[in-house]
Amino acid sequence: MKRIFLFLATNLAIVLVLSITLRLLGVERILDEQGVNLNLQALLVFAAVFGFGGSLISLAISKWTAKRMTGAKVIGQPGSEMEQWLMATVNRQASLAGIGMPEVAIYQSPDVNAFATGASRNNALVAVSSGLLANMSRDEAEAVLGHEVSHVANGDMITLALIQGVVNTFVIFLSRVIFKTERGHGPAFWVTAIIAELVLGILASTIVMWFSRQREFRADAGGARLASRQKMIQALERLRESSGQAHLPDQMAAFGIAGGLGHGIKRLFMTHPPLEERIAMLKSQQG
Repeated sequence: MKRIFLFLATNLAIVLVLSITLRLLGVERILDEQGVNLNLQALLVFAAVFGFGGSLISLAISKWTAKRMTGAKVIGQPGSEMEQWLMATVNRQASLAGIGMPEVAIYQSPDVNAFATGASRNNALVAVSSGLLANMSRDEAEAVLGHEVSHVANGDMITLALIQGVVNTFVIFLSRVIFKTERGHGPAFWVTAIIAELVLGILASTIVMWFSRQREFRADAGGARLASRQKMIQALERLRESSGQAHLPDQMAAFGIAGGLGHGIKRLFMTHPPLEERIAMLKSQQG
């Protein structure tokens, strides 16, 4: 799922940059004016401001980040019959879902993939890969577009930002409480707090990943409503067939609609449920 990976990566980078900048400027010393005694109330406020700050900044620039990282080109004036169909389909689905018309983009990739992102339900981006357009039928592509439009209509990115803000807050708070040293804000604290933020941030991301997996089921149901249940099932089956043929680079593996396979501990860090589970869920809802 592109939107989840891009959001998490941007959020982590922003939080770390803010944290390092504040340390270099000496701002964090206001939290510990008496040496080793933490003012927990002030620390919690500090953590919340910068925890939610990183999350909300990530949300605000999510479309720009996605375009830069994938090279997605927004369709202004459709230049082909395919682009006309894409625009018309997204426009119809957005209207049915009660949201503003998203920007529609195509990015070059052999992988069969699509994603949606944006700061609000009426300021979103829906992008599909060239591989998806080449390898899926119109019915299957329509269902994928419905899935992505449903993510926008469900407000998934906004909810994700709020959840990530809470997670950031506790990561920043706990990293300073757990690794507090006798030297207050000395070098040992500076280094261990950075390490703590990274470790706790990775562990806490399992909460965001759990949320992401639940939202995939809901977006599949939305795609079934906007296209049809059978088209959505066919699209997921096509994704399952193509998942072993073309892959995003490792740093992009969590990006697309298809997700990936995961077992054991690895499953905790999956952005998507296995395609088999998603197909079974849709089939169980038939009738």
